[in-house]
Amino acid sequence: MSNAVKDVGERLMAFLPNLRRFAISLCGSRDVADDLVQSACERALASAERFEPGTRFDAWIFRILRNLWIDQVRRQKTAGVQDDITERHDIAGSSGERETEARLTLKTVAEAITELPNEQREVVLLVCVEELSYREAADVMGIPIGTVMSRLARARRSLAEAAGITQATGRSQSMKGANE
Repeated sequence: MSNAVKDVGERLMAFLPNLRRFAISLCGSRDVADDLVQSACERALASAERFEPGTRFDAWIFRILRNLWIDQVRRQKTAGVQDDITERHDIAGSSGERETEARLTLKTVAEAITELPNEQREVVLLVCVEELSYREAADVMGIPIGTVMSRLARARRSLAEAAGITQATGRSQSMKGANE
């Protein structure tokens, strides 16, 4: 550490109460003032070599702090109005809990799909992912449509069980493409 940095650091420590008081008078907020003082101290230490011994330290550090404040005010003007989101109770948001649960369920289902027997996995991918009708899936696989439906039913039951999803007891009123 150079002598200039050490000297400026010692002077800063002694001058902090005055610097903070000036910062509060500029911005009117203790929190913003503390951030401003910290930035001014960082800037002063980084440019300690520029401080000329024999000149007024208080004028030098006040100028640094004031220039930082002016820069911050200019940035705020160009950025527009900024609201503290914690103070806004009229904004709807989500905690992310549902999204996280959905991702975990999706991961569980994806893993369960890889563990299905090949014939069930093929039917699930053709009907549910590729959106083929039962008839089209039966044609692709060269099996009867009833076999497609039974394999799909068993696959869906296995996937629901793996994901902890309870199935409705009633049967679906429509069968995807079964009447085609």
